[in-house]
Amino acid sequence: MCETMNKSRTVCKIISNELLTDQIFEMILECPEIVNEAKPGQFVNLYCRHLGRLLPRPISVCELNKDKGHLHLIYAIMGNGTKEFSTYNAGETIDVMGPLGNGYNTDTVSDIHLIVGGGVGTPPMVELCKQLKGRKIIVVGFRDNPYLVNRLKEYGEVYVTTDDGSAGFKGNVVEFLEKKSLKGSIYACGPTPMLIGVQAYADKYNLDASLSLEERMGCGFGACVGCVTKIASNNDAGFIYKKVCKDGPVFNAKEVLFSCN
Repeated sequence: MCETMNKSRTVCKIISNELLTDQIFEMILECPEIVNEAKPGQFVNLYCRHLGRLLPRPISVCELNKDKGHLHLIYAIMGNGTKEFSTYNAGETIDVMGPLGNGYNTDTVSDIHLIVGGGVGTPPMVELCKQLKGRKIIVVGFRDNPYLVNRLKEYGEVYVTTDDGSAGFKGNVVEFLEKKSLKGSIYACGPTPMLIGVQAYADKYNLDASLSLEERMGCGFGACVGCVTKIASNNDAGFIYKKVCKDGPVFNAKEVLFSCN
């Protein structure tokens, strides 16, 4: 059954579309309506021009420039859709729907914020760090070739981990958290194995944590029911299904039931 959706596509001008590092691009769009409404942790749907690629590609909000009405998006080339996006040029247009989903709560009384990003889960942390008040400890992990580090340093203390040890701490973000015994309200975005580790870390030290989940999305706004995840409940089954695109992607870590749980 389809659900009512009050969002529609907006034709946005591409200001720039540049390579940041290997297979990672930053696209800046002029779309003041979306920028004025968007919040950290939300995402937008980008639509391909190729008629054989009907499904949109969800891309997280990286940064918002409300003065210029510019939306910063960072994406990795993962398939034909994102590969097509990488060929778009400044001055051209792209169809965008958004903002979509529910983001992070930035109205928090915590004095210390522990920001944890992994790979393509790092970009959403830029706008989050801009809007959070208080001390920010930012831990970001990559296989290699870190990016956005200097931008994040404008808002807090940044620590980098890499799988191969080519930059920063050799290992993953959870290993770094344990090594440094870092504490604070956690905001995390990254691959599922990382989120499982962050969830366990938060539980171990009784820390509040918000996780932005990664799931393959079809429509991106709750109609196709293609991105459901288990959320703890008091019913007989012990869980209910919620849609990552519409009810999330950000959930309280205490509620999320990963498949390995």
